[in-house]
Amino acid sequence: MNTPYDDIIGLPHPDPERHKRMSTADRAAQFAPFAALTGFESVIENTARQHISEEESNSQ
Repeated sequence: MNTPYDDIIGLPHPDPERHKRMSTADRAAQFAPFAALTGFESVIENTARQHISEEESNSQ
């Protein structure tokens, strides 16, 4: 079967010419501190408290 990529399948991955390849540990460390939802839990708790207090005041 012929595919458009037959000429490059099986070639070794090229090494960077201008800098050393980054280690796997260093690459992982770049993303480790990322936390997209920092503070989200406290927002949910505050919203829940507000709704509970509103329900209590409405029921009295």
